[in-house]
Amino acid sequence: MSKEVFRQLRKLSTENRNRSSKKIDKVSPEKALYIINKEDKKVAKAVELQIPYIVAAVKLVVNGLKNGGRLIYVGAGTSGRLGVLDAVECPPTFGTNPVTIKGIIAGGSKAMFKAQEGVEDKEENGIKDINDHGICKKDIVCGIAASLRTPYVIGAMKRAKQLGAKTIFLTTNPRKNFYSEEYKKLRKAVDIAICPEVGPEVIMGSTRMKSGTAQKLVLNMITTTAMIQLGKVYENMMVDLQATNRKLTERGKRVVMIATGVGYEEAEKVLIEARGHVKTAIVMLKLNVRYLEAQKLLRTSNGFVRKALNRNRQK
Repeated sequence: MSKEVFRQLRKLSTENRNRSSKKIDKVSPEKALYIINKEDKKVAKAVELQIPYIVAAVKLVVNGLKNGGRLIYVGAGTSGRLGVLDAVECPPTFGTNPVTIKGIIAGGSKAMFKAQEGVEDKEENGIKDINDHGICKKDIVCGIAASLRTPYVIGAMKRAKQLGAKTIFLTTNPRKNFYSEEYKKLRKAVDIAICPEVGPEVIMGSTRMKSGTAQKLVLNMITTTAMIQLGKVYENMMVDLQATNRKLTERGKRVVMIATGVGYEEAEKVLIEARGHVKTAIVMLKLNVRYLEAQKLLRTSNGFVRKALNRNRQK
């Protein structure tokens, strides 16, 4: 079994040596930083090449969330932590229900803060976590595995597909590897594969670096674009944010001020009338309507502020 893993790793671009950083252990800190930064600049381009696949993933997520499904991230180590991070940031940013977008990490919540060695090595662990979270055909499961071969994630993907869920797979190794005979069973469990090829890491195999950056970019793109498509954004501002702390409370006021042109005191007053809901406050101010009328316009516009404003003009 150990030789099998060794053989798999040899084929992965993320496990190869980076020619540009072979002498990084003998250069100055400044030179080392330039080497790292030069490699990091390659990540955005690698992600850009995957946009057609990311578009398809966004469509799956939007359709699933519209129909009562959930977006569930599954990963181990850095990949798992990035999934959890993206999931937990959605409620305060976009006002989503915490159960709608969730992250599952191999080893459970304790693995967020301390590496749980070996938990990623068994497919049955991924299968169990998918079963424990009650995955169904309404859900979208996004497996994240820089190395492509992580057994925990592969097990989760296979089980999710068996249960009828839509599946997305994010790896930072080449698409040709994903389409090799070796990953035939995984491929059958995946609806959409996103494969930004970041190449060898500055420190060989340290996929928390370029691979982690690419994964973070892709996850940001998926959820942000999905939330835009679901009416969580007006112009380029968060309008479904939850005022759960002072910063977000004041940000909400600022969004209302920018969107409507009113001053601080007026924004604060109308936000109180709007039960703290930024969307509703904007509609109330821009159309000069009361709370219940603004709520009705938003409901009939599926939560889109721009549509609510246009609908009122069409009356």
